[in-house]
Amino acid sequence: MQFGETATAPGKLWGVGLGPGDPELVTVKAARVIAAADVIAFHSARHGRSISRAIAAPYMRAGQLEEHLVYPVTTETTVHPGGYQGAIDEFYEQAAQRLAGHLAAGRSVALLAAGDPLFYSSYMHMHRRLADRFEAEIIPGITSVSAASAALGTPLVEGEQVLTVLPGTMPVDELTRRLRDTEAAAIMKLGRTYPHVRQALSDSGRLDDAYYVERASSTRQRVLRAAEVDDADVPYFSITLVPGPTPTTPLPRAATELDAALHVSANDHSRASSPTRSRANAPAATRDSPVEHHETSTVAPSFADDAPLDRAPDRPGQVIVVGLGPGAPEWTTTEVHEALADATDLVGYTTYLNRVPARPGQRRHASDNRVESERAAMALDLARRGARVVVVSSGDPGVFAMAAAVLEEAADPQWRAVPVRVLPGLTAANAVASRAGAPLGHDYAMISLSDRLKPWEVVAQRLSAVAAADMAIAVYNPASSQRTWQVGAMRDLLLEHRKPDTPVVLGRDVGGPTESVRVVSLGDLDPAEVDMRTLLIIGASTTVAMHTDQGVRVYTSRRYAGTGDAAPADA
Repeated sequence: MQFGETATAPGKLWGVGLGPGDPELVTVKAARVIAAADVIAFHSARHGRSISRAIAAPYMRAGQLEEHLVYPVTTETTVHPGGYQGAIDEFYEQAAQRLAGHLAAGRSVALLAAGDPLFYSSYMHMHRRLADRFEAEIIPGITSVSAASAALGTPLVEGEQVLTVLPGTMPVDELTRRLRDTEAAAIMKLGRTYPHVRQALSDSGRLDDAYYVERASSTRQRVLRAAEVDDADVPYFSITLVPGPTPTTPLPRAATELDAALHVSANDHSRASSPTRSRANAPAATRDSPVEHHETSTVAPSFADDAPLDRAPDRPGQVIVVGLGPGAPEWTTTEVHEALADATDLVGYTTYLNRVPARPGQRRHASDNRVESERAAMALDLARRGARVVVVSSGDPGVFAMAAAVLEEAADPQWRAVPVRVLPGLTAANAVASRAGAPLGHDYAMISLSDRLKPWEVVAQRLSAVAAADMAIAVYNPASSQRTWQVGAMRDLLLEHRKPDTPVVLGRDVGGPTESVRVVSLGDLDPAEVDMRTLLIIGASTTVAMHTDQGVRVYTSRRYAGTGDAAPADA
């Protein structure tokens, strides 16, 4: 250390329990720590969707660093030389090193944990590896057992009864023995283990007394009798309960059928007093929305209950997925305006919903930009219950937007009867191209640089293939606050096939209040000048940038040297 320098005090590790899924069940202390932390760390499987981050999103602030810890495996099959356990141990060691780097630099780290950090949670693996070197504090959270019991609406234990918590991964014989020996039980870790759990419940004589709760407290909560559950339709985030007392509350019809007829508005105190219509027993998809923190646009999926669907609709529900265009209000089509005006519910990413004027009686369901499948399921469920739902996208909904997500979710048999339509919108690529001239005048490709839903190796392979085919490229999602290196990697890949003086159009916030459009050469493309609101158009060998009195105009010729006359303009 040089004379006069001061050592940096290490940061603090927080193990933050988020509760079972509903953002309103996050404790006051957990919300405060999430908002104050320098770094937000969270786990997910390879698909990249983190339930923990979605729960915490309403309490996060802009500019926080994020550490996305992606499990290398989620089943016990792996090619790792150490097998499944070896792969997991290596992952935890590497994850701990990443967090230790932040802590050593003086940054506080909030490591998110669904439920409670020390109850079947990944947080404990980080705690073991870091708590001996850094200050650590654990914020307890509501467990899924408590949430499932609340959803069921009946006590788990009373008096001197014993509650046993069991993992569904236990051998059937052992699970059966323990179920026989306890008054009440909660069985965790279901998913693919459910057939064995059902067998143990049956063999122990407890099947008729057992209940199944799926995604307790979330917008997709379901409550069924354990004997009625389809073995092929059980997610990991579900739990089986065997209450000790004889249930005194009827199994809620709303929970078993996801039926909005039992929806209770928070202001309807007379109906809320009924045991089968209590807030605890209403499906999570009809509860009041969490408080939205307007300093950030990443909020968890929520429902605003000012106009509940508590009566039969006057016409069938439907889902329409629309594109607003890339920014300017005049770029939204008349057809889309009519669909927006006719909707009972609007669903979408907060930033895009804010572009749609509010209408009296119309409900708006804002969510984070990373929860596409949850957003789609929300829209389909509303429509199944009679709502006319419009899912809002920017640009065109079929181009790296919500149309595919909704149709993919709609393939589930439970949504088979819900009509889904897609209304086109002006694409961001076409808007940027028009500002520059006609850089997409010949064959071109659209590629997203985001590697959140596909590996970078696939992105790189496609970039090289399109570049070798001599096509112009419209590049979406080039960078974000947490993903900055891809633009430089893309430039280096393209320079293997394109000349350094190839024109590149940088369009930022086109159609918006801070619009800017510039033309640079591929060799001079600076990744630091590109962010998530920028769209790039990379020229082909026939793309020309010419200087005119109106500035630089870019076009890609419709013919190659040595070919005949160009085809008619409308061909």
